Amino acid sequence: MKLVYLDNAATTPVDPRVKGAMLPYLEDHFGNPSSVHSAGQAVRHAVEEARGSVAALIGGRADEIYFTSGGTEADNWALKGTAWAKSDKGNHIITTSVEHHAVIEACHYLSKHGFEITLLPVDRYGMVDPEDVSKAVTPKTILISVMHANNEIGTIQPVAEIGKIARERGVLFHVDAVQTAGHLPVNVNSLNADMLSVSGHKLYGPKGTGALYIRKGTRIDSLLSGGSQERGKRPGTENVPGIVGFGKAADIARTEMAAETERLYLLRDRLSSELLDRIPDSQLNGHPAVRLPNNVNISFSYVEGESLVLNLDFEGICASTGSACSSSSLEPSHVLLACGKIAEEAHGSLRFSLGKFTRDSDIDAVIEALPRIVKKLRAMSPLAPRAAAR
Repeated sequence: MKLVYLDNAATTPVDPRVKGAMLPYLEDHFGNPSSVHSAGQAVRHAVEEARGSVAALIGGRADEIYFTSGGTEADNWALKGTAWAKSDKGNHIITTSVEHHAVIEACHYLSKHGFEITLLPVDRYGMVDPEDVSKAVTPKTILISVMHANNEIGTIQPVAEIGKIARERGVLFHVDAVQTAGHLPVNVNSLNADMLSVSGHKLYGPKGTGALYIRKGTRIDSLLSGGSQERGKRPGTENVPGIVGFGKAADIARTEMAAETERLYLLRDRLSSELLDRIPDSQLNGHPAVRLPNNVNISFSYVEGESLVLNLDFEGICASTGSACSSSSLEPSHVLLACGKIAEEAHGSLRFSLGKFTRDSDIDAVIEALPRIVKKLRAMSPLAPRAAAR
């Protein structure tokens, strides 16, 4: 059975070119980049090349890129590091109700340590109003954190406008760009970002790699204590093979992004329109136009999303009910609830996230299988009206 993988928002397969770039640093070039001998310095050079590649992807400078273990660490560092560094200036942080759990949970942690958190509401499409951000700023506000695009429903936030507000008010601005870097143009200057999080495994690089962009002059404390790696801000021996792979993935994304995005728009729109046409009582979640080129999130009335995922998996199709980071939770999506969905609607949602290896035949497989699966599950559902189960 051919695997149809449509869960690229959870993780992407490693591009073969990325794997090829990594292999020498798993075998022959194994030195520690902090060592002063030639074996260490050769590896150091590779790390710095990768740093430049990640910087070029997001329009920053190489000396503003700090490698991390992934997007979660980068988000936690941005929030906690800023909170600790700026606590003498204020204790108020603004974010939205639809952020990734890495941001939401970091805020919960900080709220237990004397910080005031404002979770801004969103509209039915999951978009925050910049005017609400502006109104929420107080003299004690030290940080605004808003994701570039939502990992569950794909809505792209007006981050450039929000960043402009933050800059005018003298507040630091953090952007979680884990879902957009490598998929949409991201420029830290256009977005007015002081900090920006990126993850390697979302753009066909290896897992366990990420970066936090920190604008020159931004005051932020370290999360960890230890050595002087990453210019003294992020101690620990560098994950050299992962960093090299991350850099290669960033280079590939920067050169191939435009053509790939146009291709994905066509596949995305065909998948969403066909499913909405063929399956009654279904509704697209997220903004219909201002959304990621690879995201299709639909709610199907009278069925459970977990049952849909399992039945699709039986047919070799991989999808999800939302964020992979919370897939073990029985709670409905906090994102869909924030958009005004009731729990039953949120539980009946399904996310397809396309990628560079997605083909027309993959879309055909979903269009063929899902209407049949929904019909079968509705026939067994006590919630479905008789007409909907036919």
